[in-house]
Amino acid sequence: MKKLLVALLAGGALVAGSAAPALATTPLATTAKRPALGPYGYGAVKLGMSAAKAKATGKIVFKLGSGASPCSGWNLKAHPAGKGRVGLYISKRVGVAVILAQKGMRTPQGIGLGSSTKQVKKAYPGLRISPAGISYVAVPGNAKAYYAFLYTKGGKVRELAFGLDKQDCVN
Repeated sequence: MKKLLVALLAGGALVAGSAAPALATTPLATTAKRPALGPYGYGAVKLGMSAAKAKATGKIVFKLGSGASPCSGWNLKAHPAGKGRVGLYISKRVGVAVILAQKGMRTPQGIGLGSSTKQVKKAYPGLRISPAGISYVAVPGNAKAYYAFLYTKGGKVRELAFGLDKQDCVN
């Protein structure tokens, strides 16, 4: 958790080699439901999934090698992170470790970038604040994962991370 919080503070910038994904829009003529960020993953990409299995989904694209870090940075094809950023980290030890929300991505409780602090508190009554001032909560339905939130000065979610408690990618 502490590792994710620092990465979240970095705003999803390339920290330990990572970048964030974006969500594809569904045409109005189609009623296909957008995937939710949680409780186990984002669409076909699941927390804990090995790099090989995640690549086999066809939903991610490599962005940055791990180098000395235990993790590599990737993007979701449908939601690529901006230049110099990644959308998810894959750990050599634990697999898909952290997914950083991009515009249009929402948790099953409806929280995403731009949600208000009031909405986050209502959706997650167990929300806690770290000593560094980062809001975090265990993911409902998945006790092995967490959400972490950073807000704008206006009280809107500007960063949302979804990760494994045991992740080793960001610190």
